[in-house]
This record gives sequence, structure tokens and C-alpha cells, in this order.
Amino acid sequence: MDWITLLRSLQSDFIKRLTTGCLLHCQIEGQYSELTIISGERLKILRQFCWQMAEKYKRVSPVRDVFISYLKGKLGEEVVKERLADLITEVDYEKRFGGDGKIDFTLTSNPSVGIEVKSRHGNIDKVRWSVSSEEVAKNAVIVCILIQEEVSEAQSEYHLFLAGFLPTRMIKLKTGRISFGIEQLLYGGGLWCYLEQCQSSINSSFFRQEIAINQDEFQPQALSILSTNQLTEPSFYVGENNRFYYLHLGDECLKKAQYEAAITNYTRALQLNYNDTDVYYKRGLAYYYLGDYEKAIADYSQAIKLNLKDAKSYNKRGLARYQLGNYQEAIEDYTQAIMINPHVAIAYKNRAEARSSLGDNQGAIEDYTQAIKIDPQYANTHKNRDIARYFLGYQQGFTQTIKINSHDADAYKNRANARSDLGDYIGAIEDYTQAIRINPNYVDAYYNRGNANYELGNFDEAIDDYTQTIKINPNYADAYYNRGSIYLEMKDQQGAIEDFQKAADIYRREGNLEALKDARAIILDLEIEESLDILNF
Repeated sequence: MDWITLLRSLQSDFIKRLTTGCLLHCQIEGQYSELTIISGERLKILRQFCWQMAEKYKRVSPVRDVFISYLKGKLGEEVVKERLADLITEVDYEKRFGGDGKIDFTLTSNPSVGIEVKSRHGNIDKVRWSVSSEEVAKNAVIVCILIQEEVSEAQSEYHLFLAGFLPTRMIKLKTGRISFGIEQLLYGGGLWCYLEQCQSSINSSFFRQEIAINQDEFQPQALSILSTNQLTEPSFYVGENNRFYYLHLGDECLKKAQYEAAITNYTRALQLNYNDTDVYYKRGLAYYYLGDYEKAIADYSQAIKLNLKDAKSYNKRGLARYQLGNYQEAIEDYTQAIMINPHVAIAYKNRAEARSSLGDNQGAIEDYTQAIKIDPQYANTHKNRDIARYFLGYQQGFTQTIKINSHDADAYKNRANARSDLGDYIGAIEDYTQAIRINPNYVDAYYNRGNANYELGNFDEAIDDYTQTIKINPNYADAYYNRGSIYLEMKDQQGAIEDFQKAADIYRREGNLEALKDARAIILDLEIEESLDILNF
């Protein structure tokens, strides 16, 4: 059983006991306790401090509101101070306006590890704690405290429950705030151990690798401020030599598009068994999705070395070589995959694309046709076969037109369209650029060049093209839509929402209901992601 599953199980038991009052209660500082009682002189000192804060900031808010707010916070912090003792150091409230700068405690041995405490009063089945993206960014852990009594000036005793904690690596948040209930927290008894593991890992290469995972994510995912890698947290209960554990973590990370985390775990699995063909294949997939095609090829090659009949590794290695422009080598890999298993449509389709890139359009048509025979539902292959035929039959016509009239912008644009449809985006961009030189206001050439740049991953260039398209024609809805898609991939959520909204407005005016429905669905998803709980459990 992994540590997260264990702490969730203990949390479920804690919630059941919380309703009956059967709780662990220890008054010794530094020892874990589910219940903490604050009263008497200790509470008096807290009140005095909170009244000082209320007087200090009375120009900001009503005095009573400031007092209650500070007292709630200080009660929760007292619980954490008592439970964690010398492990943590309190942030000085007098250092900055508003108090703690979104950090309540730091690890005594490493001030860079922040701890934020959230205190709430309410019914167990309704109480919610919330955090902002700034708080998630600045802290390693969010600790949640449940106050049994309503906080007031006159209350003489408070019963406080350590409701649980959340590592901020497990919180996915791009902007704004999210909230969560007690059932989503991890059991508080694991907090000390978790922080000790954070400290012991803080200087290791493994921890630095975890922190870096978010910086180069390949696909648009909801942003986890410190890391998207929930699955490679410090391991409390699982042995370091458990190869299947790392393999499972790698599979889960790969499934969630956490590619660097997947690589970390697959590498650890391979250190325990360097002859595992499937692990090389899977790690190759992770490298491929990150765009590191050389390392992907190395892993696929190792998988093939271990199993010469591994058709899927030949096919994937062909894809990686294709991405590097090594079309002939890609064709050789696809051919080998087809020889091993001649009944897989995608191998023919991939070889067709590589042949097209080398100008072998007739060979491409033959491969597309074979792919369709194997899988008649291969709609994209139908399209590609038609494109190959179109390109084969008419490219010469475009070229001839250009030879007759080198200032025919339409001819360049039409040839660019054919090249783009065939996947020759670089050639298409050259022709679109020439069309634009001839006609600087050729709106479709800008838009289509933007699409080609988008396909190549040239996001900045694509944005420039879509922006120019919109400048020439402010009602070009698809340009807004596509630019919004790029902003989304670049994790500019606000920019994406604005562009999708503009596209939706134009679609509505034009009566394009299908496109309108699609744009509105994306906007709704983004707004929900921005405002609701996004926890990767």
C-alpha cells in the first residue's frame, strides 16, 4: 500500500471518529494529537495579540472583523506549533503589512520550505478550506484546522481539530483559488513524517527533478504550482527496491501526461531490471511526447535490441526519426514493423506520410490505400490518400502557373495549401510567405501560415500570423479560436478565454451554431477549472 492510500484510509477513519468524539488527545508538545484545547492564559495572550493587530489595521477593516480574522488564524497556528514544535519556525508577523506574506511557518532547518495554516469553523460535512495560487506557490504544505466553537470575543475555550493536510504538489491550480473539504485531506498524523521527508529530499537530485517537472510540460494540463508530480512524493511505506512500484508510478504519470515524472520512475525501474523491453518502450514514449526524439530513439533501439520482433518499437522509432526529418530511416523502420505484422493500418499510414515527405506520392497513395483496406474506418487516411492524389495531379499545375506569372499570389497560396494538406508545412510556409510578399493584405495566407506554424509547434510565429489575420479582418472567428488554442497550450488561460469568447461572439453573429457550441464548451471548461476544486486525487 502506498503512503497516500494509507493516509486517506486513516483520514476516513478519523472523520468517522470525529463525529463521535473518540479522538486522540495528547498534551505533550511535539507529539501528535487530533484534538488541541486552548483556554486560560494561553488564550488570553492570543487575544491580546489579535487586538493589537485589530488596532493596527482598523483603517483597513472594522476592528471586530480584524480581531476575529486574526484570532481564527492564530488558533490554528497554535495547534501546528504545539504539534510540530522545533521542526518549524514561525514567520514574524511584524515584518510586513497584513502579516505573514502567505507563509505561516518554515522548516527550522530549511526556511525555503513554507507551511500555510488554514483555520475554519463549521459543520464537518460542509466546512471548506480554500487556498490561492500564491499560497500554493509559496508553501510545501497546507495544514487545515477545524475549530469546534464559533470564534468570538467572549469564547473562553476552543476545541481545535487537526483536520488534515495537503502537499501543494497535489494541488493543480492555474489562477485564482480552489476549495476542498475534510474528506479530500490527508490524515494529519502523517504531517511530521512528510515534512521530514521533504527536508531529507530537499538537496537530492530527485527532489530537484520533481520541482522542475512543471516547467516543461508538453501538453496543456492544469498547472500545479510546485509540481505536477503527485506520484513521486517521498516514499514512506514502500521499499526503494520495489521495481513494480516504480513501474506503476511511471504508468500513472504517463497516463496523466506527466512525462518527466514518468521518465524518473521508469529509469528507477530500469535500474532494478535493465532488460525490461516494455519499460524502454514506455520511457521512449515519454521522451517522444516531450519532444526529445534522440533519447526516444535510443530507448526504442534498446527495446528492439532486446526483442527483434517488437513491431511497436519499430513503428515508434520511425515516428521519432520522422520528426527529426530522417524520412528514409523512418520508412525503413515502418517497413520492418509491417514485415513483422502486416495487419496494422497505422504503420502503412505512417510510411505513407514519410514517402510523401520524400516526394514519393505514388508510394504514399499505395500505402494509404492499404491502410484503408485494413481499417475502412480510417477516415484520416481517406483524406490523406485524396490529398496525395490531388497533390500528385495538380502540384505541377500550380508550379506551371507560378512559372508563367511569378506574381500570382493565389498560385503560391494554392500550392501552399496542397503542401500543408500533405504535411509539408515547411514548404507550405515558404509559399504562404511568398504570397504575402506579393499581397501584404492576403488574409487567408496569414491565417493558413498560422495553421502551418501551429502544426510545427512554432507558437510565437503562429500567434503573430493569427494576430495579423485579425488586424486585417477583425471578424475572422477561426483566427481567434486557433490563437486561443495556442494560448491554452502556453498556459495563458486568461488570453485563451478572451480569444475563445471573441470567436464565440462572431460564430453567434454568423449563425455558425456548431462552432459556437464548441467554443462555449471550451470557455465553460476553462471557467470551471479556474473556479472549482482541481485536486489530482
